[in-house]
Amino acid sequence: MTDKAPQPSPIFKPLYKQVQELITERIIEGVWKPGEILPSEFQLADLLGVSQGTVRKALNALTEDNVLFRRQGVGTFVSEHTLQKMLFHFFHFKSDNGDIPELPYAQLLETRLIAPDDSLRSVFNIAADEKVIEIHRVRSIKNTASIRELIYLPHRYFMDLDKEEKLPHSLYHYYQQHFNITVHKATDRLKAVLADEQDQSILNVAAGQPLLEVTRTARALDGRTVEYRISRANSQDLHYLVELN
Repeated sequence: MTDKAPQPSPIFKPLYKQVQELITERIIEGVWKPGEILPSEFQLADLLGVSQGTVRKALNALTEDNVLFRRQGVGTFVSEHTLQKMLFHFFHFKSDNGDIPELPYAQLLETRLIAPDDSLRSVFNIAADEKVIEIHRVRSIKNTASIRELIYLPHRYFMDLDKEEKLPHSLYHYYQQHFNITVHKATDRLKAVLADEQDQSILNVAAGQPLLEVTRTARALDGRTVEYRISRANSQDLHYLVELN
């Protein structure tokens, strides 16, 4: 009698989870684009060879995860990063005076193609010979320069973006429309830093003034890290707001 190493058992996934993944894959592939309506539950069930109840359960899960949204009496749509959604979902800097929040104006300072350092290669899990796009811009609130941003993108996902002379204020909507990349989740890390020479010049702050630095790692629907962003904010009139439910 010979001893055999135990074989790993296959990971079981409920059928609705498999359908959920298939729908997500088709969104990533561009079969259904942001803002477009999906086929009906009956049509999807026929297309995927499953019951209508299984499709409904998958659609419910994707709706709860904000990949889809529903319009009563109309149908189910692929979620889109509109300016309004951007404001309340991904932008967390708020004015101290309690004014109605607004997306700040973004001025592009420079876009260039760079060779990433070790930390960026690790963030994006890319090879040493791959390039990264660096976007440098300043965001103004009520005509006051308030936030300096450095945004890094893997060139392979955003081909020729570095050649654009203008970029919109809402980049996540732009990623969806031009590159079929939906930023689905993001992790923000906050810490206090001191203003450097560039901060002083761009944000018009004194040397050594405390700033709030937020580093964001943003991931697409399939889990790829597609953006790394460093925001340095003059927090004299701003705060970072997170609402927990």
